[in-house]
Amino acid sequence: MENPAAQALASWAAAPLPLAIAYSGGADSTALLHAAAARWPGQVHALHVHHGLQQAADDFEAHCATACATLGVPLHSARIDARHAPGESPEDAARRARYATLAALALARGLRHVALAQHADDQVETMLIALGRGAGLDGLAGMPRCMERHGVSFHRPLLDLPADALRAWLAAGGVAHVVDPTNADLRYTRNRLRQLVLPALEAALPQFRETFARSARNAARGSALLAELAALDLAEAGAPPALAVLRALPRERLANALRHWLRRDHGVVPSEAQLEQLQDQIAACSTRGHQIRLKIASGRVEREGALLHWYNASPLSQSAAPARKR
Repeated sequence: MENPAAQALASWAAAPLPLAIAYSGGADSTALLHAAAARWPGQVHALHVHHGLQQAADDFEAHCATACATLGVPLHSARIDARHAPGESPEDAARRARYATLAALALARGLRHVALAQHADDQVETMLIALGRGAGLDGLAGMPRCMERHGVSFHRPLLDLPADALRAWLAAGGVAHVVDPTNADLRYTRNRLRQLVLPALEAALPQFRETFARSARNAARGSALLAELAALDLAEAGAPPALAVLRALPRERLANALRHWLRRDHGVVPSEAQLEQLQDQIAACSTRGHQIRLKIASGRVEREGALLHWYNASPLSQSAAPARKR
């Protein structure tokens, strides 16, 4: 039985070598690492993040070291504190810490490309989470096949593969991998979707992975077009944007421009209510005396003369103002 991950890598016409694999020791990353090591011997590295969130993490790291030694793949590990702040999602905190650490590990070895083992089931879960949060086209586009973060290109070559195909290959070949006990914890949204919702979708809509993937591609195209339109509007408005230019935009186009400005220039995403309120304030801002000072995400938006500014409210930033095992 051929490794499905090998089939996916075979279609990667211009593989960016040397390549790092984000390797947790779990089923998905194990299949990906085996396929990459076989296809590009001597050009593959493994990156392991020790989250320090459970006692089994030491065993996961030891397993990865043994597996990589057997495959002849260099392993680079780092330990982090992935605990979340009050009010912060544990999954989001762990994900941000993981990406930052993977990038640091890669760059320290001169590696610019990291492959992730997320597959078709992960993509469906991501889209369902976004839908449950009331996300727009950006969220419904799911995970991109390639993204730039922290100076590194992250790739997802397995997005067309179902999870079952990877696990069937591991079982058939008796390939050892670790099982994270937190994957069964129904307190986490992604685990509930995986265990309760995806089986129901499989029964009702057997082709759901393919249709969800098509919807993700359509959403990504729509999102790209909205980003282009916002870029045109913001180019005219300037940076920071001029209120007179913003006020001349139709309401939906204004919302698109504001959302893009906040995300692109400041890395924040406003809530729907915050965005509506900001639009109302801009529309009412017809006199010099009309002030704007609204809380947006982790900071605030303020009017300063003819311009609109966003300031980070974090005390550490005042001086700068203007998991799942795969």
